[in-house]
Amino acid sequence: MKKSCVLAYSGGLDTSVILGWLMDQGYAVHAVYVDLGQPCEDRQAILDKAKNIGAASARIADVQDEMCRDFAFPILQFQAKYEGVYLLGTSIARPIISKVCLRVAEEVGAAAYAHGATGKGNDQCRFQLAAEALNPDIEIIAPWRNEKFRKSFPGRTQMIKYCEKKNIPIKASLKKPYSSDENCLHISYEAGILEKLDVCGIDAVEFGMCVTPKNAPDIAEKVVISFKSGVPVAVNGRKKTAAGMVKELNKIGGRNGIGLIDMVENRFVGMKSRGVYEAPGMTLLYAAHRYIEQLTLDRDLMHLRDRLAPEVAEMVYYGFWYHAKMDALLAFIKEAQKPVSGDVELNLYKGNISVTNRTSPNSLYDEGIATMEGGEAYNQDDATGFLRIQGLPGRVQAKVRPRKD
Repeated sequence: MKKSCVLAYSGGLDTSVILGWLMDQGYAVHAVYVDLGQPCEDRQAILDKAKNIGAASARIADVQDEMCRDFAFPILQFQAKYEGVYLLGTSIARPIISKVCLRVAEEVGAAAYAHGATGKGNDQCRFQLAAEALNPDIEIIAPWRNEKFRKSFPGRTQMIKYCEKKNIPIKASLKKPYSSDENCLHISYEAGILEKLDVCGIDAVEFGMCVTPKNAPDIAEKVVISFKSGVPVAVNGRKKTAAGMVKELNKIGGRNGIGLIDMVENRFVGMKSRGVYEAPGMTLLYAAHRYIEQLTLDRDLMHLRDRLAPEVAEMVYYGFWYHAKMDALLAFIKEAQKPVSGDVELNLYKGNISVTNRTSPNSLYDEGIATMEGGEAYNQDDATGFLRIQGLPGRVQAKVRPRKD
């Protein structure tokens, strides 16, 4: 009886080669394409390809709404960005891919879970840490950490030739060798010419969702985004599902050149790498969410959340989604976001976002208190005592340890 494994199958170059290679090693391979709303992929063609290569079974699991609702939106509510820039689109997707694949493994009786992440990257951490947290007995097959596999495929050139020999259709070519990974949250681009820092990533990449800012319309576009308890629920007054929100805003943001990122980041395994990202919809949601929070969140609560945000971003980036600390943080943010409801109107112009209006039934903004004009809602005499109390430690220290210029 053949050994069996479940393969997280994207239909791209790496997993197409791995599917063939696992079969060469004697495995019955169950290919699982986890549908995360990949905007540029032909799902039926990918399914057919897996079957034609010889997969024991091939299926599509649609979890677009679950990923947006239960994974991406809580991270949005934290305003979490890895190293202050990256919106974590790939990182967020990995734990749900592992969750789905382990569910299929249990169904088909497979004891192993295979993925196409390299031994140099972050995804190997995300896939494995998630899988082992869900099933500590699962066997992980990571071909890129297998010396025999690496000797057979020392580079993308050999992988492409393998696919040509096996009649496996692929997107990558020797002429355009950079790699891409996509879902409805974003598309990431890396490797190949993008490893050269003197190459402009924005000019080098053929983006799947965005135009570049210079090619965006010369007329600004307005969009209204509505939130309920921190959850995006409507675009321009039209209610949407979680995935529907992201996809609609991808279209709007994409045509206005919103959400393009070119960065050098610190991978979990220790090296620096260069990545180019497009995330038009999530970029708009981050901006709108921050504006509605400015009206509705208490100062100290917002500042606490902001201190936690880098910690959350690191946990997601490193792969610790199914972790006791993350469970507690997710419970915290759900409670903290209860008053974050309202509408934000944004103005979009050639990659730029500005706010033109914001309203909330839970607004803490009181014009009568904030106004610089005369009024009795705020007694400025009170500030004298406030500052005397705040300054007391400094005055005492100044007497004991005078500061020198």
